[in-house]
Amino acid sequence: MLILLPPSEGKTPAVTGEPVDPASLWLPQLAGARERVLKRLVAMCARSSERSIADSLAVLGLSAGQRGEIARNAALPGAPAAPAAQIYTGVLYEALDPATLDGPARDWLDRSAVVFSGLWGVVRLGDRIPAYRCSVGVTLPAPVGGLTAYWKKGLRSALDEATAGTPVLDLRSGAYAAMWAPGADAAALRVLHERIVGGEAKRSVVSHFNKATKGRLVRALAVENAAPDSVDELVTALRDLKFTVEERPVPAGRPRQLDVVVTEL
Repeated sequence: MLILLPPSEGKTPAVTGEPVDPASLWLPQLAGARERVLKRLVAMCARSSERSIADSLAVLGLSAGQRGEIARNAALPGAPAAPAAQIYTGVLYEALDPATLDGPARDWLDRSAVVFSGLWGVVRLGDRIPAYRCSVGVTLPAPVGGLTAYWKKGLRSALDEATAGTPVLDLRSGAYAAMWAPGADAAALRVLHERIVGGEAKRSVVSHFNKATKGRLVRALAVENAAPDSVDELVTALRDLKFTVEERPVPAGRPRQLDVVVTEL
């Protein structure tokens, strides 16, 4: 099984460690594509005039108070790197809490979960990367351009091959889901909050707690060392772990659509 995760917007920089080696990351055939994005990002952020800094902030969707992110990007080639599980620190990763997993669960997580990234394309949680700021919605200078289109082209062959014969659980947000579309042996999952209003059950899609629920779900699968061979077996595994899972109908040949229903946030 392969689990597809979004990155976190917030990241914790590594204090020590050798710089990143793009060829050492998962799917080393993507090294050239990663290096092109890195080169354009660093060159853009290394410009030091006030006008250039303002332009870089605008391109990256950052505020004036986040100028430090520009300097951090400019220093990426020599910045300390650490496992991605330590760098990504948003709500999903706080709920997943990889550092507290035992050895077998952490090994399972490093094998089974991958993170989509505007800068790196896709990495495993054990891959060593530096903290960076570059969402997939960014458009970098030519010849890279828009990162969604760039990675949609660059990832297709590598990920089609890497996921052949294994079920895929897609927990990405919309922007990162656009980078690559899995085949039919896949399931996308959303989280619904159910509450009683006026004696009737009402459901709504949640955002912040959606991420926390997904983190807890991946953690539960890791602790269980789950090894489903199909989406049907994945659904069974989640139900055995006491998650309320429902399925929405989709056309034949399309990824399955699963809802995890929670009553407490």
